[in-house]
Amino acid sequence: MFTDQAHAATLASWTASKHHPFITQLCAGTLPRETFRYYLIQDHYYLQEFGKLHDLAAVQSHDPQVAQQLHAGAEHLRQGEIAVRQTFFERLNITPEEVAATPVAPTGYAYTSHLYRALATAGTAGAVAGLLPCYWLYAEIGQELAQAGSPVPIYQDWLNTYDADDYTGMMADQLALANQVATPANQAELLEIFKKSSWYELNFWQMALDHETWAILASTKPSDFSVEK
Repeated sequence: MFTDQAHAATLASWTASKHHPFITQLCAGTLPRETFRYYLIQDHYYLQEFGKLHDLAAVQSHDPQVAQQLHAGAEHLRQGEIAVRQTFFERLNITPEEVAATPVAPTGYAYTSHLYRALATAGTAGAVAGLLPCYWLYAEIGQELAQAGSPVPIYQDWLNTYDADDYTGMMADQLALANQVATPANQAELLEIFKKSSWYELNFWQMALDHETWAILASTKPSDFSVEK
């Protein structure tokens, strides 16, 4: 099946995600609160586009069952994960003004741009393949780490989000959908899309840890870009 090949092809990046300092610090309770706040703001931007992509992919689908599942996924996201994120915002006093004043980070921008490209070039199947690592990786992190837990209540609640039955059930539906839309003709293309999304998932943690911005490095000078004649 497509999902078996995809998981095997991205095992290294997924293992790196599960052992990334953002995750290990979160579980140990040593992740700085400001880093988690920054992550939540960036994830808010990502999830907004994530939901839109479900609806856009549904509109492009010629299969009513596929379209229905994608629309349902978008609604579940709005009613579930995004709603839960709002409670985290309230607990951490993240205001709409702070969100508006925080630009989308380069990695987040690139990740969502990749997903839109997947939809544009590979249609509904491309979007499904691109969206899947987010569902699947977070479910694995939740299942593997929620029991071990974190001493920080809000970090534990974040882990529990991805170990909940409704989330893991939705993830299973996405696995079935990916196998449904994958064909011998498009499987290689979908695998490349899946691998890129997995790479972006890994680098999303680093983006949060670095509090990534669009700032130009101070060491970069105009002369660095001069062309030899």
